[in-house]
Amino acid sequence: MPDENAKTASAPKIRQRVEGFCRQNRLFSRQKEGSVRVCAAVSGGADSMALLLLLQELAGPLGFVLTACHVNHGLRGAAARRDEEFVRAECARRKIPLRVFRAEERGNLPARPSEDWARALRYGCFEQLHEEGIDWVATAHTVTDQAETLLFRLARGTGLHGAAGIRPVRQFYARPLLCLTRAETEGYCRALGQSWVEDETNHTDGYARNRLRRHALPALRQANEAAEQNLARFCERAARADEYFDRMASQLLAQAARQAEGPSPGRVRAARAAGEPVFALEAMRRADPLILERAMHRLVSPVRDPEEKYIRLLCALVQRGGGAVQLREDLRYAAAGGFLWQESEKTPVLPPCAEWEEPFFPQREKLYCLPGGYKLENRLVKPDFPEKIQLVHKKDLKNQADYARITMLHSRLVLRARRPGDWFCPPGRGVRKALRKWMNEAAVPPRERDVLPLLADGSEIVWIYGAGFADGLAPNEDTEQILLLDEKREDAES
Repeated sequence: MPDENAKTASAPKIRQRVEGFCRQNRLFSRQKEGSVRVCAAVSGGADSMALLLLLQELAGPLGFVLTACHVNHGLRGAAARRDEEFVRAECARRKIPLRVFRAEERGNLPARPSEDWARALRYGCFEQLHEEGIDWVATAHTVTDQAETLLFRLARGTGLHGAAGIRPVRQFYARPLLCLTRAETEGYCRALGQSWVEDETNHTDGYARNRLRRHALPALRQANEAAEQNLARFCERAARADEYFDRMASQLLAQAARQAEGPSPGRVRAARAAGEPVFALEAMRRADPLILERAMHRLVSPVRDPEEKYIRLLCALVQRGGGAVQLREDLRYAAAGGFLWQESEKTPVLPPCAEWEEPFFPQREKLYCLPGGYKLENRLVKPDFPEKIQLVHKKDLKNQADYARITMLHSRLVLRARRPGDWFCPPGRGVRKALRKWMNEAAVPPRERDVLPLLADGSEIVWIYGAGFADGLAPNEDTEQILLLDEKREDAES
């Protein structure tokens, strides 16, 4: 242990390091006209007391006005009241204005509080301060917290973005102590004769982060005494790499959004009308997998904690081309028909059977890309005599129709999904059936019935994907031109 003189001598160097870190990372820059207002989040522990002291010293050189806040979660009874009174006394002694938040006053105390609840409470209070005019909320995260966060995220499963750890600046949050270890903040407090309070729960193994702090980090320090700094340097490298991938992901999403403009299925049109993001799947499928992962992270992070499993699920959804990933109870991403889009409570709900419709022109040879990963290509064939003889032997006879007959009988054909009242005449049966009844008899899987492509003229179904044309449309020896529909399906919706 260094003697007291050595500790005191280190205090100016620590202030200098923190000031340099703040300037390098543009902490506490001016956001609007007038004085820059900074609020230090103070729990009463060594890290937060070092933060308070350092910011009071640096308020003049860095040009901001300092206040403080304390959040009493109400979880530890007398110990929590002790912490609050300690912070009150220290802020009064140093003439620093203090704002105290209490969980019970905000109506936020659940029956079984958790770490996630406590964090949400704190950040809810910080957001309120920002809304009330605070420019920056400074938190006391250190290099040690950075190392713990990296280990925790790696253990839980994370990508490059998560490996970047805690950033010096995020929105209106500033972390000026990310250049110091926890041992250095304690040393700084001791050097200036500043006491602090201990949260007794930090010395138990009740929380996963505590176990990392009490067991994993000490073991790493035994392997290398600079383990915390080395982990923090890795976070910086990951952050720089992530910034590059983030720029590329932003370009990818912009390109996919531009390519999604134009005709689209009903659910996609409904999402677009509600202001939800819509993307073309083809652009995403061509992207480098690492850039696609980062793009999916950008979609997830505004709506929930971007855990690795959600990134993987969304990447798989893009490649599969059909299905959905539920991110929250009220929000999901869906894919079909070459599109990926967000659906939330504000997205109009359309009946599944009315989701899409596309005009069909028999005379135009075209490849149709339909919802559910279905593809359909129509061609016109002018058969010679041998072809006519061989028609009965062809496996795709069901998808061939007499062009003259179908255009004479059906002048307004559309490709769509089923609707109430649809009917179909199965080939060779000479009977008319409700489409719903025919699907039951044909054992069409229930999950496919609302997306199965149909060729319709009003309520009359002229052709069904997988079943072929209706009765009376097959070519014969007098046929001059054949309408041939070629079925393709590369991706099945799930």
